Amino acid sequence: MPQKTLAIVTGHTRGLGAALADALLSLDADILAISRNRNADLAARYPGRVQEVELDLSDLAALTAWLADGALRQAVTGADRVVLVNNAGLLAPVGPLASQDAAAIARAVSVNVAAPLMIAAAFAAASADAADRRIVHISSGAGRNAYPGWSIYCATKAALDQHARAVALDDNQGLRICSVAPGVVDTDMQAEIRGTGLDRFPLRERFDALKRDGQLATPEESARKLIDYVLGDAFGSTPTADIRELG
Repeated sequence: MPQKTLAIVTGHTRGLGAALADALLSLDADILAISRNRNADLAARYPGRVQEVELDLSDLAALTAWLADGALRQAVTGADRVVLVNNAGLLAPVGPLASQDAAAIARAVSVNVAAPLMIAAAFAAASADAADRRIVHISSGAGRNAYPGWSIYCATKAALDQHARAVALDDNQGLRICSVAPGVVDTDMQAEIRGTGLDRFPLRERFDALKRDGQLATPEESARKLIDYVLGDAFGSTPTADIRELG
């Protein structure tokens, strides 16, 4: 790795986000982590290398204020490689269109789309002096295939894919971007899926079977594969990718 790597990771307190932050820290990257809560275990194991920002990414006014205060630019200053991992995301609301609560839709679109796009734009501006700049959107197969009951989740993940495709067409001064589907990972979101009624998610039994048959990847396995790709030379050669197809 370069002399100094700084990674910004959203949603680092559990599941894939925690594993991604851990994998980056184990490779000597420092972390600026953004989430509603802190990850005490991570901070204890890597003292002095995890800067945590407690911020609800559905609160776009608060996010706008934080992005304007210069903390992001200060964090990336002096780093040779800077990486943004937009990991935070929400599954809810799940169910047919008429059952979806307006506030839940607004929250999901804020966390899944508005926040990562806002942070990405601020990151691009703040990191202009870095030799190596990379943006990773954590996408999903649901952004590329439609599922009943998941219209909001599918639409928001598809938005990340399309954002990466369009940004890749810009003159970005060496900035690389890719929207990456991590595969089916054994996280709290999977437990949420299995707890959903069939009336709201008719395909739930497929996910029950994945858990029962041991076909879910661990967060640590997925994080290692994803970070290997993100820090590799091939990253950014295509604007969308699926970790399961990278070998």
